[in-house]
Amino acid sequence: MPIYHQLGSFPQKRHVVYRRPDGGLYAEELMGHEGFIGTSSLLYHTHPPTTILRARKVADVRWEVDEDTSLRHRHFLTSRVKRGGSPTMDRLPLMFNADIAMSYVEPDVLDAHFYRNSQADEVVYVVEGTGVLESVFGDLPYKPGDYVVIHRNILHRWRLDPANPSKFLVMESAGHVRWPRRYRNEYGQLLEGAPFSERDIRRPQVLEPRDERGEFSLYVKQYHAINELVLDHHPFDVVGWDGYFYPWAFNIHDFEPIVGRIHQPPPVHQTFQGDGFVICSFCPRPYDFDPNAVPAPYNHSNVDSDEVLFYASSEFMSRKGIEYGSITHHPDGLPHGPHPGRAEASIGAKYTNELAVMMDSFRPLKVAKAALPIEDPKYHQSWIDQQHAAFNPPTS
Repeated sequence: MPIYHQLGSFPQKRHVVYRRPDGGLYAEELMGHEGFIGTSSLLYHTHPPTTILRARKVADVRWEVDEDTSLRHRHFLTSRVKRGGSPTMDRLPLMFNADIAMSYVEPDVLDAHFYRNSQADEVVYVVEGTGVLESVFGDLPYKPGDYVVIHRNILHRWRLDPANPSKFLVMESAGHVRWPRRYRNEYGQLLEGAPFSERDIRRPQVLEPRDERGEFSLYVKQYHAINELVLDHHPFDVVGWDGYFYPWAFNIHDFEPIVGRIHQPPPVHQTFQGDGFVICSFCPRPYDFDPNAVPAPYNHSNVDSDEVLFYASSEFMSRKGIEYGSITHHPDGLPHGPHPGRAEASIGAKYTNELAVMMDSFRPLKVAKAALPIEDPKYHQSWIDQQHAAFNPPTS
């Protein structure tokens, strides 16, 4: 969502003489997407951002695909993920396609390097933990429930708070992440009927330029590889910037649910729009208020989208057998809906405390081989009524 913002010092006009205290020129850098026609920001560096001492490839980033491609509903338990590692280099691959990739990490290492994803926008959902996202645009504190949006090519580093360990669900988008178009008027402002407003967006507020010489390691993800560039000065040397392109945060608890007399479909929960996918937030809310309403969602077959749900609490109206941190994948071509007994149990209920992040992809997702150790292999059988099944044993 483009909102004009500025930090630090810069000249009144763009592309004019602006000198450092020692008489040299500050180095301008225009950063933005879609060439020169998308949203952008203009940054003023103490040193040119181009002074690279060395460059090398560190590793290829190619996710292996699960060889079992049989069509079935799937369930992954992040509670089985071992804590540790880097927030940028040790993410567990989960599922992906050409538009969107999802991974998970519980980091405990403060990166020595700075990081830049030059092939994707990142939406990082903070499951747990506090800290600060440091970037060339300044400091952006984060907290549980935050969606931290880091547009492509923004150099950053996660400053983790060891007293409040972090858990991150990471979604990497090949396209530009933005607010849904239907929430905005023709001028870009969020509408009165949108489930959030510009006041809910948090932007970097503290800019502390670093004027340090030395060797500083930048890890850049591009073309499905990690490359190291060694810069001859500290990269956070920006003294000022302004524009529409920067990292920002939005907290899931600031999403205002839309409710109705009868069950509302998932698009009312949409939070972000991307190319080939959407992200939705299921938040605590009153249930449908018609006395005959069935609050649990009806069975549905989304024949052109895969549905992925991250359960940010252990409560979810239509599910049983899931836990806090569960991730379910319901591929297109298969109907899914409430588990046995859940629709009946929802009748007359007044409120739900569920909290979940949903990502719907409009192209099929591949499951990463690395995710198999945390999979519940029997999830696709969880819709069978076990009491009924006891009287009707399978014939084969």
